[in-house]
Amino acid sequence: MDQQELVIKMIIAEWQKQNARLDKILETLSDEQLQAETAPGRNSGHYLVGHLAAVNDGMLPLLGFGEKIYPDLANIFLTNPDKSNLAKPSLEQLKTQWKEINARLSNQMDKMKPADWFERHTAVSAEDFAKEPHRNKLNIVINRTNHQSYHLGQLAYLK
Repeated sequence: MDQQELVIKMIIAEWQKQNARLDKILETLSDEQLQAETAPGRNSGHYLVGHLAAVNDGMLPLLGFGEKIYPDLANIFLTNPDKSNLAKPSLEQLKTQWKEINARLSNQMDKMKPADWFERHTAVSAEDFAKEPHRNKLNIVINRTNHQSYHLGQLAYLK
């Protein structure tokens, strides 16, 4: 394994570890705990689960893996705040969607060759990518892993 492959493997392994951590916290927190705010005036656990599912769903088109599976999640959990009074899917439904989205991402990631990770993601133009080659598919995974880690820290307050 060359260094490029090793770096990719490390980054994907960390993304998978964060997904496993979220799966674990979803198994340990009750629905009542997830309904609570992570801190006074902050998002509820329910909202954060939907938010993280929506973000990962958005990774599918960014990485060139096809369309979002649940495009309606973006309006509820990305465009609007927790207290928008929009109807939210149940926690049970969100947990199922979370697993389905991540299964599709993992399946597609497993098919990628090392060079594929350094190609531009779909939200950057070819002209901008030529100037900023770090705006690649692997950087999306790094960014989303950090984002997920941040929200896992918030969810920990619900214990």
